[in-house]
Amino acid sequence: MDLIEIQKIGISAAYEAAEILLSYFGKISEYDKKGATDLVTRADIESEKAIIQTIRKHFPDHTIIAEESGLNQGIPRYQWIVDPLDGTTNFAHHLALCCISIAFAIEDRIVVGIIFNPMTDELFTATDGNGAFLNERPISVSETQTVSESLLVTGFPYHFKDIFDSIMARFENCLNAAQGVRRLGSAALDLCYVACGRFDAFWEQKLNPWDTAAGYLIAKEAGASVTDFSNTPFTLDKKEILATNGQIHQEMLELMKIKIKDNKSK
Repeated sequence: MDLIEIQKIGISAAYEAAEILLSYFGKISEYDKKGATDLVTRADIESEKAIIQTIRKHFPDHTIIAEESGLNQGIPRYQWIVDPLDGTTNFAHHLALCCISIAFAIEDRIVVGIIFNPMTDELFTATDGNGAFLNERPISVSETQTVSESLLVTGFPYHFKDIFDSIMARFENCLNAAQGVRRLGSAALDLCYVACGRFDAFWEQKLNPWDTAAGYLIAKEAGASVTDFSNTPFTLDKKEILATNGQIHQEMLELMKIKIKDNKSK
């Protein structure tokens, strides 16, 4: 499989979707709810259709897993993992912290990652073993040595009430230890911002594959350590992720340890 060709098609799909998102940005007045705080807009739906159409045009037999339409069957060996608009709540409120996320996997191994924020014109890309890039320039994680000197970022899942205590316990641990903690509302961008050194670490619980697939590879290729909270290598079936610059990974693992036990903290 030619990963350069895969990346080219993925970027083309992202740019097709970007035109749709830009046409809607600042104009969304209506949206539906998949949950109490989980929004979906016409921009999400149309962006996803454009991405799938572009992929299908070139690779009609590939499997596509997309946030809004679910599983689009094809050859299981080749999978595209698509989030047409990560940060929908931000988008609906005219906040430019949102993006398109497209990953490609061969036998469940992510080998291409593409994340594009059309509002800021930032394109993050990575292919397996070839490093990570922002607008075609190489990027790498920060060199911060301690959490006390670090700026961290986290996210809160839409369905947080059943793990509220564990979320807040970890947030408190990190807030007390770090220089600062931010919450942007887009896991894909959080991972990219760790990759390019804007943040030193990111953690979150209860994520889906389309939230993390592309960002995981971009962060990893930029030099990040990416695991679950128990320091097991991250895979897409995991519901928690910790991505750091590597220098502070062990310290962050300690901050992930909490006394509170709930049924769905993993």
